[in-house]
Amino acid sequence: MKAVRAMGMALALMAVPLAAWASSWGGIEPGVTTAEQVRERFGAPSKETTQKVEGYDSTTLVYEGDKAPSGMTRMVVDVGVLKPDGFKPNLVRVFVLEPKPGIFPLQAVVDGWGLPTAAGEQGGYPSMLYESGLIVVFEKEGQFANSMTFIVPQPFQVPTAGATPGAASAPGAAATPAPRPPAPGATPGKPPVASPAAPRP
Repeated sequence: MKAVRAMGMALALMAVPLAAWASSWGGIEPGVTTAEQVRERFGAPSKETTQKVEGYDSTTLVYEGDKAPSGMTRMVVDVGVLKPDGFKPNLVRVFVLEPKPGIFPLQAVVDGWGLPTAAGEQGGYPSMLYESGLIVVFEKEGQFANSMTFIVPQPFQVPTAGATPGAASAPGAAATPAPRPPAPGATPGKPPVASPAAPRP
């Protein structure tokens, strides 16, 4: 709780405008970037799997080890998104970055993506939620990002007291992948990756 309060005080002191664009990183933007563009930029993944998600074919590209982007221990990209005009099997739906310890301090996140729409806790870990399509879970002290989940932007309501970011009510919110903090005994900076969510607009 102390980390969340400290984060709130730090955010209140940062005069940074709220990001007004869809959240992206490294040339990847959910709902816009294709799997081919991801491969062109980052090469062949370490592992590629396909699965059915609510009847739709979804592909997961995993970049880890030597194939992970610079500064990351792992990047996971889920491909296949449902849009109003139909299912797009080749568009990125969600991607998760697992930064190495110290790569993304709180200030760097705010400098890059602006002030969050909401801040609180995710499984006991300080977190920030951006309406533009970014959920950041920090380590216990709230200084450095443990995981950064990029999703298709969607409006949402700020959670009520006691609710955690990612549990906000919004159309399709149930399909939004909730990032998970490190499991007990997990290596810092390597939280479990959220399982692929159902394809959504």
